[in-house]
Amino acid sequence: MDTAQAAVDWLCNPHSGVSCHYLVDEAGTIFQMVEEDDRAWHAGASCWAGETDINSCSIGIEIHNCGHFKAYAEFPDAQMAAVEGLCLDILSRHDIPPRRVLAHSDVAPGRKIDPGEKFDWARLHKAGIGHWVEPAPVGTDVGMRFGAEGEAVRSLQSALAEYGYGIEATGRYDAFTRTVVAAFQLHFRRRRIDGVADSSTRETLERLLSAVSAAS
Repeated sequence: MDTAQAAVDWLCNPHSGVSCHYLVDEAGTIFQMVEEDDRAWHAGASCWAGETDINSCSIGIEIHNCGHFKAYAEFPDAQMAAVEGLCLDILSRHDIPPRRVLAHSDVAPGRKIDPGEKFDWARLHKAGIGHWVEPAPVGTDVGMRFGAEGEAVRSLQSALAEYGYGIEATGRYDAFTRTVVAAFQLHFRRRRIDGVADSSTRETLERLLSAVSAAS
């Protein structure tokens, strides 16, 4: 929405059908919209690690930005600092594993694309929030893409599902696989978001899974 206040007004409108626990504006002001113990309607149809009712088991934070369909802007330092502080406060009270600190684009690929490629996940990770690894450098390889079939595609889909994405290992690089790969790139390999599973994307995913194994 154009302004944070307009977003607050809409989230408070009983006819909107949407809500969240917190909203953070560009200046770093935090609005609590719903009590953490209550359900908020921020994720919609969504899935992560087999859970298909994300609204019932999550704390939803909306971070005001006009978004990709208007004038998608950098997230100001004051806003990021507020998000960082809010997340640390939430994590001090709830046992949330790092890889359960997610984007809406992770739990609802394609239908949601927020917070997008300009959001600084690496900063949050340095503060002890969420899961992150240094992305593998982008190369010039063609990579796997829409229309590909076979065991390599199945292995990619299995790895995405192992990390948590709601995707089946069919062995076919269909439109949904492309969408999930793009969602992964939005969060973890932001330099190029094209839905193509190039070597950089695949290696970054492998690094994440290795980090999970090492931590367990």
